[in-house]
Amino acid sequence: MIYTIQVMTGMEKEYIKLFNNPDYELYFPTRTIKERHDGKLVTVEKPVFSGYVFVECKGVNFIKQDVYLFKNKGFIRFLFSNEYVTPLNQKDLELVSHFITKDSKKISKVSFDENNRIIVLDGILKGLEGRITKVDKRKQRVKIRLDLYNDSFDIDFAFEVIGNI
Repeated sequence: MIYTIQVMTGMEKEYIKLFNNPDYELYFPTRTIKERHDGKLVTVEKPVFSGYVFVECKGVNFIKQDVYLFKNKGFIRFLFSNEYVTPLNQKDLELVSHFITKDSKKISKVSFDENNRIIVLDGILKGLEGRITKVDKRKQRVKIRLDLYNDSFDIDFAFEVIGNI
């Protein structure tokens, strides 16, 4: 089972470094995008779910009393609450697993068909085509609509154009 921990935004990696328990695996999915800084295009790593770390129980059953194990610097709470720690439902688990198992640091390779529709050939965007809400060819970014815990938000992902079909 995978659970969600809310941590202070920007402290996700530090929180994971401080955590030390072999019975749990912590995940913090990131994505790679290109941004302009001082007129130069640079590659930057950004979180997919800013302020959230996902924890998987490896061979143990999580019980309410285990919450104290996670109270490190940056910890805010478990979702839905520390009193009612709830694992991800099937739909949310599939979404989070997509970002945990895929190489999200790799920029997706795409092409465009004769109707100018994007076709994802490889990378983190593969399988998320139906969630694309906006394509910016100039910036080589797509906006994806993600739903987690009954909340929707848009997030940018980078792509490289391989060619047109």
